[in-house]
Amino acid sequence: MADCCSGGTKLIYSCSGAADIGKLADLVTRKLRDDGFARMTCLAGLGADLSGFVQSAKAADANITIDGCSTACAKKSLERIGVNPEAYTLSDFGCVKGSTAVTDALVNDIAERIKAGANGKARAETISGGCGCGGNC
Repeated sequence: MADCCSGGTKLIYSCSGAADIGKLADLVTRKLRDDGFARMTCLAGLGADLSGFVQSAKAADANITIDGCSTACAKKSLERIGVNPEAYTLSDFGCVKGSTAVTDALVNDIAERIKAGANGKARAETISGGCGCGGNC
């Protein structure tokens, strides 16, 4: 699914559950997409076992999931098709289901922390249009 070069496709999937932290997960994912960190794709399409979504996930260089709670629906959806994603759960960031105020400041903070990676090291550069070349191809 890479648009050019020899890969570099990084896909991101979000929980969009009914709870406040489901909404937060969705907003964080959209922020990361808007920042060019990864290409957002449809978790529902993957869950429906639509071949295009499944093949895209399997072909991607990286798959990232952001779940609101420890139920980890997004992560489990990828694992079901044999893909082991880089997974984030907002409860690990101190968010509590049913009592987390969804604010722009919180969305931005979590997005920046995910960009930095779970280990705190700088992540690889963001991608544009699904290509890891930074637009140089």
